[in-house]
Amino acid sequence: MEHHLALSARGVQMEYRDRQSGKRLLALENVDLDVPDGAFVSLLGPSGCGKSTFLKIVNGLLRQTSGEIKLHRVAKGREDAMVFQDASLFPWYTVTDNVAYGLVCAGVSRKAARERVQPFIDLVGLGGFGDKYPYQLSGGMQQRANLARALAVDAAILLMDEPFASLDAQTRELMQAELLRIWNAARKTVVFVTHQIDEAVFLSDRVVVMAARPGRVIADITIDLPRPRELSVKRTPLFQDYGERIWGLLAGRQEETASQGRAS
Repeated sequence: MEHHLALSARGVQMEYRDRQSGKRLLALENVDLDVPDGAFVSLLGPSGCGKSTFLKIVNGLLRQTSGEIKLHRVAKGREDAMVFQDASLFPWYTVTDNVAYGLVCAGVSRKAARERVQPFIDLVGLGGFGDKYPYQLSGGMQQRANLARALAVDAAILLMDEPFASLDAQTRELMQAELLRIWNAARKTVVFVTHQIDEAVFLSDRVVVMAARPGRVIADITIDLPRPRELSVKRTPLFQDYGERIWGLLAGRQEETASQGRAS
């Protein structure tokens, strides 16, 4: 069965110069990545490995130093939509107006936009909360609203940058399960950034493991766990095997980096 690509990256590099020392800093090195249409792919790695930088390049917030990014399928709305760590909701807007914001910016009337976003508000489990303001919502509910806003603009790719990082452990697990339910219903292509191994394995079709300094892909692991997935799959031997394999890759790379540092 042929899979159309939603995103392809070839030789993507991102270089900065330290203003004080003038030294070159390579944040991303020669990143190649293919993401099929409708796939859920996670970028996993330690802080500073360039995961978020790569996402911002895909979204057009940063321009790579070299290499090429192609978005192969452009939806009627924007090409992609970011979901950041913080919910980024406007405190003076209700849930409905926050979710409708992207459509209004695209020229849809406020009344029509408010009507169009209601199915997305229902999909993320916020039916009945449309007239509430962000301060009246829990952290998890705020991220649901943020996700509904991203879905409402009919993006070709949903880019998620550690969206559950600020949530407590129990809420984070519940939101992981909810995200899979929503993804299964919406069938969007997702590129998800995280530094949590169990989160990446639970959510993803593939986990792309990145090493720090400079950020580069060291493994691309297919997660062969049946879908739909319940949180109980985290207690299975196969799930734990994936976790141990990925941890071994990251730990080995950290040891290698430390030994290089001692030798220099």
